[in-house]
Amino acid sequence: MIIILVVGLAVGAFLGLSLNISYPAEYSFYVTMGLLAALDSLLGAVRSWMEGKYRGVIFISGFITNTIVAVLLVYLGDRLGIPLYYAAIFIFGGRLFQNLSIIRRIIIDRISEKKYREKQQ
Repeated sequence: MIIILVVGLAVGAFLGLSLNISYPAEYSFYVTMGLLAALDSLLGAVRSWMEGKYRGVIFISGFITNTIVAVLLVYLGDRLGIPLYYAAIFIFGGRLFQNLSIIRRIIIDRISEKKYREKQQ
């Protein structure tokens, strides 16, 4: 299942870089917050996969929900004249770094465990 995610991400990145698609500057916060939320969901999926807890339904629902909430925060903030996008930046950015640190620890633990087993043999 994770292979499908990686292939989808690679295809999306390739299409995004190869196609010349532009959007108006006033949508930049919407796109940025949507991408931040999507990246948070992606790292959360990688973390849960590494922990052996990955479920596709949870990933897809979280991906869609996080992206919609982030975009709605920006939209509501624009309408009210309040920079609510800061909330999305703090929440999704914080979770992104938290997931990244847990992924790093899992990788380090696995490498250390492998070296320990090799040393024991």
